[in-house]
Amino acid sequence: MAKIHPFKAVRPTRDKVSLVASRSYQSYTQSEREARLDYNPFSFLHIVNPGYRYHKEISGKERYGLVRNRYLEFKEDGTFVQDESPCFYIYRVVNREKRVFTGIVAAASTEDYKNNVIKKHEDTIEYREQIFKDYLKTVGFNAEPVLLTYPDSDVISNILKKYTNTRAEFEFTTTYRDTHYLWLVEDQNDIKAIQDEFTQMEAIYIADGHHRSASSYLLSEDCENDASVKESYQSFMSYLIPESELCISEFNRLVKDLNGLSKEQFLLKLDQMYRIENRGHEWYKPSKKHHFSMYLDGEFYSLYLRKTHYNFTNSLSELDTHILYITILKPILGITDLRNDDRIDYGYDKHNVIEMKNRIDSGEFAVGFGLVPVNVDEMKRISDEGLVMPPKSTYIEPKLRSGVTIYEF
Repeated sequence: MAKIHPFKAVRPTRDKVSLVASRSYQSYTQSEREARLDYNPFSFLHIVNPGYRYHKEISGKERYGLVRNRYLEFKEDGTFVQDESPCFYIYRVVNREKRVFTGIVAAASTEDYKNNVIKKHEDTIEYREQIFKDYLKTVGFNAEPVLLTYPDSDVISNILKKYTNTRAEFEFTTTYRDTHYLWLVEDQNDIKAIQDEFTQMEAIYIADGHHRSASSYLLSEDCENDASVKESYQSFMSYLIPESELCISEFNRLVKDLNGLSKEQFLLKLDQMYRIENRGHEWYKPSKKHHFSMYLDGEFYSLYLRKTHYNFTNSLSELDTHILYITILKPILGITDLRNDDRIDYGYDKHNVIEMKNRIDSGEFAVGFGLVPVNVDEMKRISDEGLVMPPKSTYIEPKLRSGVTIYEF
């Protein structure tokens, strides 16, 4: 039984939303960030990078306090205004490939997170949880929703269609050529119908934002016995999207060396677990589970797992990112820490085969592996069994802009 709630979002005014909205801070190159900070005084980047006006990097608690100050300045200047009544927010993204994502921005329950009604498929790192918890407690808002996915529902779909056939409150196109739309759901009957439909769901799943949800839960635990704290700490902003609209892409793996092996020795070791076919200069991408592509020394290879040599014991053992780790990365190439070993790197998107080839041809890396994307059912099975995917198993879309809806504590 999943619980979601409407909330009073703090939002940019309609005339400034396209100027305020930003991608995540880390996704910009330094030159891109500086251009936006220099020439766009309304960018949300000014809030999350408050030291820019002083031409210095500021970190830790000092930064948190300045982020809070910049946020309050945006409110004082009238760039941000809070809605008068709690709403659900229908958010649609139409990307440059004309793929459409339509979901609901709502407050999800930290109690549901605690009780595994909101299910996880990734491990989180404790120190990152603590850092972001302290950040949230100081700044008093959350501007980037956790991406959750739910089973497709005709009831919810019909309500969304009713609103998306009307004029949007916000409509803006980014330099990425993605178009973003926002509608407000203020009608109490529609709000109740959406909530009632979610109470029929046994579970909803985190698609992206494991650290943000974990930190929000820790914050709610900190504030549980403090009578002065608002109920808003018991929830976190989420973007709920039906499973059928979730888009999952693969992360390819690149490794800097062959762990002291010659090319011939490496291929012989691979042959123990894989049927190998040299594809020469033919561009090759795998199309089936347990099939992998490999680029090595100017040539593409297809690798087919020898299933008679491998034991499938649970959902994790069937996951291609885990299979690659267990059969190649760890035993042959000596990669034991997928998060922190600087010998391995990751790449995603439809052009990544080109980038992988270029980075290997340049000598930066020695070998690269391509995989078939994880699907929603695999992700759910991992979560249902209480298992954890290897890092960088999924690149999930849509990616929302920060600063379009803000959840205030």
